[in-house]
Amino acid sequence: MIRLTKQADYGIVLLSQLALTGQAAAAELALQTHLPPPMVSKILKLLARNGLLVSHRGVHGGYELARPASEISVAEVIFALEGPIALTQCSEHSHDDCSYEAFCRVSENWQRIDRAVRGALEAVTIEDMARPDFLSGQSAGSRPRSGAATLIPLGSST
Repeated sequence: MIRLTKQADYGIVLLSQLALTGQAAAAELALQTHLPPPMVSKILKLLARNGLLVSHRGVHGGYELARPASEISVAEVIFALEGPIALTQCSEHSHDDCSYEAFCRVSENWQRIDRAVRGALEAVTIEDMARPDFLSGQSAGSRPRSGAATLIPLGSST
């Protein structure tokens, strides 16, 4: 099963909340998102260290997005919290750990799949994730962004 870590999932939730509310303290964000405060603090620090958030000290301090939500991709968040997006060992740039690389017949195809997944994640922004109607594309007057990934529910034949 391919699944994001809780840390990456929660990071996207936190950034989406900040996209909606603006600057907020870690404790506020934990309350607003119903996430565990220690995990929220840890993730916010990592996101700030990786340049996706700006932190402000003091009584009116907190965190805010370093760039507009429309300029932060889901792929960037995952990379900041988990490192390179790679489905298999051979998808990464370094193949040092693979003893089968010399005779692997599927390595190139895994790399192709990896690029497609990364491209889909790069096409979705935090602004998109903050919109409850993003997947349906049915909000009044809104249209999916050009170049945005088309997501098809599992089990669909289209």
